[in-house]
Amino acid sequence: MSDAIVPRKTESSASLSATAGWFARLIDSDLFHSFRRSKLTMVAAAVTVLFFLLAIFAPLLSPQNPFDPAQLQLMNSRIPPLWTADGQSPFLLGTDEQGRDVLSAILYGLRISLTVGVLGVAFSGTLGILLGLIAGYVGGAIDSLIMRIADVQLTFPAILIALLINGVVKSVFGDQLDAGSMLGVLVFAIGLSFWVQYARTVRSSVLVEKNKDYVAAAQLIGLPAPVIMLRHVLPNTMGPILVIATINLALAIITEATLSFLGSGMPDTMPSLGTLIRIGNNYLFSGEWWIIAFPGFALAALILSINLLGDWLRDALNPKLR
Repeated sequence: MSDAIVPRKTESSASLSATAGWFARLIDSDLFHSFRRSKLTMVAAAVTVLFFLLAIFAPLLSPQNPFDPAQLQLMNSRIPPLWTADGQSPFLLGTDEQGRDVLSAILYGLRISLTVGVLGVAFSGTLGILLGLIAGYVGGAIDSLIMRIADVQLTFPAILIALLINGVVKSVFGDQLDAGSMLGVLVFAIGLSFWVQYARTVRSSVLVEKNKDYVAAAQLIGLPAPVIMLRHVLPNTMGPILVIATINLALAIITEATLSFLGSGMPDTMPSLGTLIRIGNNYLFSGEWWIIAFPGFALAALILSINLLGDWLRDALNPKLR
């Protein structure tokens, strides 16, 4: 008798089957059913995804590059939107005082605002999660030290902390900061302003989880503390973390816009949505309303859609509301 040939699964087919299984579990999950039941949440998700796509493909969608001085002409400054009597093509939403197409400036400004927001949330989340894990798992003097620092920071508004960090960095480096460095400073300042919520939430969850049997079993087999914290304890605290991250994304974007509006954010040569609003505010009472109206509407729509997603995620992950 000849041996039967048993086909072997390749790595690609195994990965595809794993992806299909994960997708099937997602479709059958309570979270997805809750998402489908809320039309407002679906609209908010669609608007949020749309903003991210517009930011990613801004170079392909924009009539001009507003960050390139060679493409700007002062003769085209303060042109009204295209549908008005004095509008000109291809400036659909008009131009600002430097001759920048407002639509192009909004698309490129979205990239700056979303980049600062996402990186700021990633930095604050990483810092807060690590400190919360250490405080909750180790306890003792380290726990007291981290929590007292968090309590002190909670007495100050996040925007004040961000302004303080921003001012200190500017006073140290002065005019040496270019646009890219300024973006890094904003991410650092916003990240240090929002880590406390993650740390306190993760610490509370760790204090509950570390007394359970699976943690004791991991300790008995000799797993090191970092492995237990990251591989076993952390996944059981991800629900509240996702809610905080979604809400803090909107707060980070607002904080960046506020800093830019106050003149402590991105420069005029590389404007974010907050910088565009600050520029447009100078011309609001002279009749050029479109310079501030459209960036303001884009910022408001982005923040509203993210907040709606955060509210839905908070309710969907709350076991008391299921």
